[in-house]
Amino acid sequence: MNDLESRLRGFEPPVAPPVLPDSDVSFTSTDTPVGRLVLAATEAGLVACSYRPEEEVAERLARALSPRVLRSPRRLDPVRRELDAYFAGTLRRFTIGVDLALARPFARQVLQAVAAVPYGDTTSYGQVARGIGRPRAARAVGGALNANPVCVVVPCHRVVASDGSLHGYAGGLPAKRLLLALEQRPAGS
Repeated sequence: MNDLESRLRGFEPPVAPPVLPDSDVSFTSTDTPVGRLVLAATEAGLVACSYRPEEEVAERLARALSPRVLRSPRRLDPVRRELDAYFAGTLRRFTIGVDLALARPFARQVLQAVAAVPYGDTTSYGQVARGIGRPRAARAVGGALNANPVCVVVPCHRVVASDGSLHGYAGGLPAKRLLLALEQRPAGS
């Protein structure tokens, strides 16, 4: 018996490799008709759907939520499937959970109100402000929507000026126009 054989005698390899814990935040990117979106999720739900660059989003997530931010595309497959269906015109209401951990308290209130705006409808900044009991806060509503961490899924694109004109959108006004036009098409077309 050689030296290696004698050292291996009685050695039993582990039954299974060790399992590493999941990340606190998983992220990936996906291409859409309105541009590349960075998606991130926590156990609570989708925490980011952003037009910002991946590195910027990952850094924000690490600072605000947890340093355990890992690229994990598979965990975001349900989100991508719903986005694909939305852009195909077959999904009118997202069912994925949303985690507003990146939004401040006032912004959460605004985003929750905006989430209730039906597909194909629009509302104004002033109407949102009145709806949350802050009738003089239309400008602050605009600021909160500008910082929406979950664009498209929380439909800040459905908020327009009181005269119907379009103002500001994280993905740019062409993206806002495209989203609004998409929602005006008959289902499945």
